[in-house]
Order: sequence, then C-alpha cells, then structure tokens
Amino acid sequence: MLLLLILFPLVVAVATLFAKENAKRVALLGALIEFGLSIVMLMQFNPNGGRQFMIDYWWVQNLGISFKIGADGVSMLLVLLTTFLTPIIILSSFSHQYKNPSLFYSLILVMQMALVGVFVALDGFLFYIFWELALIPIYLICLIWGEKDRVRITLKFFIYTLLGSLFMLVGLIYLYLQTPGTHSFDVNALYGLHLSDAEQRWIFWAFFAAFAIKMPLFPFHTWQPDTYTDSPTPGTMLLSGIMLKMGVYGLIRWLLPIVPQGVHDYGMLAMVLSIIGIVYASCIALVQKDFKRLIAYSSIAHVGLISAGIFSLTIQGLQGGMIQMLSHGINVVGLFFIADIIMRRMNTREMKELGGIRNVAPQFATYFIIILLASITLPLTNGFIGEFLLFNGVYQYNAWMAAIAGLGIILGAVYMLTSYQKIVLGEKNKLTETFTDLTSSEKMVLIPLVIMIFWIGIYPKPLLDIAEPSLKAIQDIVNNKSGFTLK
Repeated sequence: MLLLLILFPLVVAVATLFAKENAKRVALLGALIEFGLSIVMLMQFNPNGGRQFMIDYWWVQNLGISFKIGADGVSMLLVLLTTFLTPIIILSSFSHQYKNPSLFYSLILVMQMALVGVFVALDGFLFYIFWELALIPIYLICLIWGEKDRVRITLKFFIYTLLGSLFMLVGLIYLYLQTPGTHSFDVNALYGLHLSDAEQRWIFWAFFAAFAIKMPLFPFHTWQPDTYTDSPTPGTMLLSGIMLKMGVYGLIRWLLPIVPQGVHDYGMLAMVLSIIGIVYASCIALVQKDFKRLIAYSSIAHVGLISAGIFSLTIQGLQGGMIQMLSHGINVVGLFFIADIIMRRMNTREMKELGGIRNVAPQFATYFIIILLASITLPLTNGFIGEFLLFNGVYQYNAWMAAIAGLGIILGAVYMLTSYQKIVLGEKNKLTETFTDLTSSEKMVLIPLVIMIFWIGIYPKPLLDIAEPSLKAIQDIVNNKSGFTLK
C-alpha cells in the first residue's frame, strides 16, 4: 500500500504529460484516487502498532543504502494531509489557463510523490533523495509560471534551499560513518548512535539549518515572502500547505531522536528565534497592503509557534505541533485560494482598492470569515486545538516566552480582521460592484476545507490518538539517550 502511494502519482504524472487538453482532469482524478488509497491505508493502520506497511530492500548494499519505508502515526497524518490537499490544490487551478498545462499538473503530481516519500522514508539517504526530489518540481513551477520577477526570486529560493540541503547531507554522511561495522543510513542505526556532546552540537546545526530554511524560521525566512507572493497560487499552496511541513517533520523524526543533547544545549536559542519570528512576522503583516503577502508573513508567525512548541520538549508541544501542521495546511490553502479569487475577479490584491464585497458576494464573505477565524484560533475551529496545545507546551518550558509568543494571537487577530474589514466590509465601489459570488467549482474547493476546520476543531481526538503513541516512542528514545526528560 505504501509503495503504491509513492508510485501511483508518478504513473499519473507520466499519463498527464500526454493528456494535453485533458491534463487537469487526469491529474485531479489521479489525486482523488491517491487520497482514496490513503484512506484505505488509514483504515488498516493501528496507532499502537509502531511502524507499519514496512518495505525494506537493499538499494546500494555495499554502501549500506536501502529502500526502507514505513509509516507510524506521525507519518500517517502527514501523508493524509498531502493526499487531502493535493486534489484541492489541483481543483483550485481549474479557473486558470496555464501555458503547457500537461507539464504544470505533472509537476504537481511528481511533487506529491516526493512529499509522500519524505514522510515515510526510514533510510537517511532515501530521505535525502526524496527531500531533493520534492524541491525540483516547485522550482520549475515558480520559474515557469511565476509572476514578473520570478527568475530572481526563484534563484534566491534555490540558493537558500540548496545550501540547507547540503548542510543536512554533510550531517547524514558523518552519522553514516559513525555507525558500527558495515555502515548504514538506516534510521534505527542512526537512532542507536551515542555521539559526544561536541558531535551532537554541530550535527544539530547541520540539520537545524536545513529544516529551519524549509519551514522557514527567523532569520532563515527571507526567501519566503517573495516566493509565496510571486509563485502561481497552486505553487504557493504546495509550498505553504505541505512543503514547509517537511521541515517540521524533520525536527520530530530526525533532529530530536538523533541529537537530543544538541537539542538540549541549543533548544533555548531555537525557542528564542522561533518567538522572535512570531512577533517579527506579525508586526510586518500589520503593514502589508497586498493580501497574499500578508498571508505569507502570517504563515511565518504560525510556523514559529509550531517550532517553539516542538523545542519546548513537552509531549503537549509535540502533539500541538502535529495538529497545528494539519490545521495550518488546511487554513493557509484556504486563505491563498481566497486571495486568488480576489485577484482573478478584481485583477488586484491591494486591500485599499477593495471593500463592500459582502454586499455583492455573501457566500464568498461567509467562507472567507470562517477560514479567517480558524487562522486566528477561534474556539471550535482547528486552529484553536493546535495552538492551545502549543501554548501549553511553551508555558511549561518558560512562562515569559509563552506570554511573548501570545502576542502573535493578538497581532494575528488585528491584521486578519483588519484585512477582512478592508476587503469585504464597508461600501462597494466601482471596482467591487462587479465582484461575482462563488462558482460551483470554487465551492468544491472551499467546502472540504471548512468541513475539516470544524471537524478538527470540535473532535480532534482521532488525530491525537493516531499521533500520540509515535510521539511517545520518540520521547522514549530521547529519554534513553540523554540526561533530561521530555515532560
């Protein structure tokens, strides 16, 4: 089943290349089947069963490299997020006419394949291969279909992520050379290493740089606002909704269990950077005029809190990080789709030029406010559950840090509600009086997102139950390898 989830998008991507005018329909059908396969896998998944659906074949036996994949609760949730959002992202693009659509949709499916691979790889070298494969399609999507300054912005994005990947590769090779006997990249072999404090410190920075750039965390974030703003909306959705979760996943799967002493030594610094990012990005979002760029900065603030929760080294912080990864992916895809609807109808994202849209498009205004309230953590929405757990974890770590991080909620409410007021409320003008309400295909994108917002917000227990045993297993590894204890 797991191998099928990796290979099937690749097969559909090849078929999409030859589909020409039917490319988007073939891609959508393939993505929906992929989501169905992931649901079948979920029905067979036992949260208390450890790693499941295991496949382990030698790839380069002489070098100790194997094609080893498997899924625990952490992997399962992120695979579900990937397969749920991909068909929504493809459907959201149906109102656009992209040049060379066969290539465009094929690249989305190749990226889906690589993302699933990242979340299930249990060999360090295989993880690195999928990590790099996930970057190639998004580079091309941004470069070919981005806005006017796409070449410079994509080059900056490429340099940042390439450097981060090289740091991680150096760290993985060093760990590989420390494994006893016939060296191995197997995750269990890497978990079993007992490195010196000095080794753990520099391995921490090699991994942290790669993951922090991908998320992105302050001050590794400077590629993000321009890339999110200039990329085509499906590319922005892939980057924000799914790809940044690669970095958070890397922290949980690879950083904490392998170098717990390094995390202990530099966790405070990582927490400080995360919290600076929350306040910094929120303050910049306050003064944005372009709605899409505002969402980009709000994403930095949200991921800063996720990172802070993970580095709090509490089980509540880890659980909050998992739930908030799912919630952020759902909410940010919805917000970017709202921005895309505005751009297509009004040919502008400048908020000062808008206003009064609720008078001519009440359904649009309703869906917009639901997604917006979820992003500012209104109770009974998905955003509240994750952030409640994250703040719980950060508070256990340091009450003052939790108080400062809490500014992000206040500032987020200010800039999000202000943007809604400028865009939707007030009197319509000559530009917005022509704004048309949601089409059927647009509702098909928004309805699943709204359902998930309320479902996770009202009844998150199934998701927490899936993640908890795997997070506790990681907790046990950290406790056994270090002199400190996750709470």
